[in-house]
Amino acid sequence: MYIVTGGAGFIGSAMVWKLNQLGIDDILVVDNLSTSDKWNNLVGLRYEDYLHRDQFLKFVLEGDDPFDTRAVIHMGACSATTERDADFLMENNYRYTQYVCRHCLNHDARFINASSAATYGNGEWGFDDDHAGMDRLRPLNMYGYSKQLFDLWAQKGGMLDRIVSLKFFNVYGPNEYHKQDMRSVLCKAHRQILETGRLKLFKSHREQYPHGGQMRDFVYIKDCVDIMAWFLEHPDKNGVFNIGTGTARTWNDLAAAVFAAMDREPVIEYIPMPEAIRDKYQYFTEAKMDKLAAAGCDVTLTSLEDGAADYVRNYLDTDNPYLSSR
Repeated sequence: MYIVTGGAGFIGSAMVWKLNQLGIDDILVVDNLSTSDKWNNLVGLRYEDYLHRDQFLKFVLEGDDPFDTRAVIHMGACSATTERDADFLMENNYRYTQYVCRHCLNHDARFINASSAATYGNGEWGFDDDHAGMDRLRPLNMYGYSKQLFDLWAQKGGMLDRIVSLKFFNVYGPNEYHKQDMRSVLCKAHRQILETGRLKLFKSHREQYPHGGQMRDFVYIKDCVDIMAWFLEHPDKNGVFNIGTGTARTWNDLAAAVFAAMDREPVIEYIPMPEAIRDKYQYFTEAKMDKLAAAGCDVTLTSLEDGAADYVRNYLDTDNPYLSSR
C-alpha cells in the first residue's frame, strides 16, 4: 500500500494522480476533509481507501501496520504561512511527522516528507540544500520553523540517509483551489484578470527591486510529483533536497505569462504592500538544484511560461479544472 497523507490537498492529490498515471491504485489517502472543498480533488482519482488523519495516527502510535506499507508520501500539514497557533503547528507539522517517520523506518517503508523553502527565511544563508549549516537558517514564520525543526531532528538522529525531505519552493498548478488565500498568485491572477481586466501586484519597498521585480522560484506541480515519483523509484537516494526550477523569476514575469496564456495584453497595477507582512516578506528565492541533479534525477523542469500556459488553458479556463479530469 502507498499512503499519501494530505492526500486530498494540493500536492498530495496531485501525487495520487501521478501514482494513478503510473498504474498504481493501491493507495490509502489520509487527510482531514472536514467542511472544506478539497474533497473535489479526489473525484476521479483511484485509491483503495480513505482514513482520517487522527485514525491513521492511532495506528502509527500503536505500532501497527495493517496496510503492509510500501511508502508514505507525507504531504499532510498545515501550510498556512500566516498560522499563529504555534502549539498547533508543533503538534500537527512537527510531532506528527516524527511519529510517521519513525513508523516508516520501523517497518522498512519509504518515507518522503514535505519540507519547505520557508525554512530558508530571508535567504541570508542562501538556498543551498546541503545538510551542513541547516541549523543556521532562521525561518520568518512559524510554519517554516515547524518544517525546519523536523529536518534538524532527522539530521540529529542520523536519519537523513534513510529518508527524503523535500523543500518545495513556490508551487503552482491544478488542485490548489481549496487553499483560498494560500492559493498561488498565478491562480489568483487568472480570476482577477477575468473579473477586472487587470492584475494587482505589490509595490517593492526595497530600492534594489523595482515594483513587481521581487523574485521567486516558481515550480509547476506536475514537475514536483514527477520528482517525487523518481524518489520512489530510487530508494537509495536520500536526504534533504530542494524542489524548484533553479531560476528565479519576477512577479512581472509571472503576470506576463498569465496574460499571454489568456491572450491578453498585460495591465498591471502596483499597490502598497500591507505593513503587517513587510518585515517578513521574501524579496528573492531561488532553489539550488545541483544536489538533485548530482543524485541523477533526470526530470525536465517546466518553464514559467509553459507551466502558466498549461495551467490556464487546460485547467483554469475549463469547466472541470482538476488534475483527475486530465
